[in-house]
Amino acid sequence: MDKVVTSAADAVADIPDGATIAVGGFGLCGIPSVLIDALLEAGTTDLEAVSNNCGVDEWGLGRLLFQKRLRRMISSYVGENKEFARQYLSGELEVELTPQGTLAERMRAGGSGIPAFYTATGVGTQVAEGGLPWKYDTEGNVIVSSPPKETKVFSTAEGDKEYVLEEAIVADFGLVRAWKGDRHGNLVYRQSARNFNPLAAMCGRVTIAEVEHLVEPGELDPAEVHTPGVYVQRVVELTPEQAADKRIEKVTTRPRPDSSAEALVDDAATHGLGG
Repeated sequence: MDKVVTSAADAVADIPDGATIAVGGFGLCGIPSVLIDALLEAGTTDLEAVSNNCGVDEWGLGRLLFQKRLRRMISSYVGENKEFARQYLSGELEVELTPQGTLAERMRAGGSGIPAFYTATGVGTQVAEGGLPWKYDTEGNVIVSSPPKETKVFSTAEGDKEYVLEEAIVADFGLVRAWKGDRHGNLVYRQSARNFNPLAAMCGRVTIAEVEHLVEPGELDPAEVHTPGVYVQRVVELTPEQAADKRIEKVTTRPRPDSSAEALVDDAATHGLGG
């Protein structure tokens, strides 16, 4: 039951070239950056990645992308990464764009043993009708397009509605990052890191979790566990330095208050007027 492995390198050592990896995180929040770097160091290539986005230039999945280790992406958001756009438009990378909620449900369905499901998202668009450009050639011509999908009309409380059939996603490996985890693989995420990490953990045939705080079995309140250990095969304990190495896509700050406003605050505090 002890699923802790000695290093990230050992944890990803058997991921072969050409594998499909589901990668957790939202933007740069909660991404398994240590496992991604281990894959980079291992030289693994020709990967298909399933993730909400592809990191940014030179961080997260963007590091694998920059070294041309990714063959294909299934994602919903492709902003913040100029290299992603360049490779896609130049024919170096195949991209299956998927509505964000649909992507999340495709991953959840894959982990739940549901092969496909119907959704209203995308009906009446190229998502259902086909023709979305998946891959270009070097001259900008579309050489691979999305196929048309099956649609069906269902009776609802609002009347008959059309839905499109979406297939589940099952990846060879799931890579996730958790705030806390125990040796049995039970995981807890914090805030926005919970968006896609549980789904990536579910849909991976073999799931590897990097954990900021490793605790002993029994220390986690079962009511607080987001991913049960049954979904996780390997756990990597991060060093304090690795756990603290977190990037921000765009740093925005509020301007400092002007001196007159600061003086009013100081004056109120001096006279005991503070709330």
